[in-house]
Amino acid sequence: MLWFANGAGLLLALAIIAIGTGYIASPTTMMRSFGLPLPEDGPNVAWWLRLKGIRDIVAGLLVLAFLVWGAEREVGIVLLIEAMIPAGDMLLILAAKGSTKSAFGVHGLTAVIMVLVAIPMMIWAD
Repeated sequence: MLWFANGAGLLLALAIIAIGTGYIASPTTMMRSFGLPLPEDGPNVAWWLRLKGIRDIVAGLLVLAFLVWGAEREVGIVLLIEAMIPAGDMLLILAAKGSTKSAFGVHGLTAVIMVLVAIPMMIWAD
């Protein structure tokens, strides 16, 4: 079972890095799927959106670093803590009366998957 959790952790890390890269490369396009309306147009909007990309890439690299050094329990702890990011995103989108579909279907689901991967990694690690 731990091999499955490790594989899922790897997929989560790579997905988070891919999303972050998308925000850096094409921030306006990526923001459309986030669940909130695009901020007002201006010369610095894309730079503000890229901040999310940096956050996502670092979050994914942190998981990868712990996976590479074989620290399953620590990967589980990191994933559990990082699950607060999509959970927080979901709550902010709901509070702003954004897309409930994106709030629950993207951010809420991501948080649940992260928690479900984290728990066996913390319990069954050596």
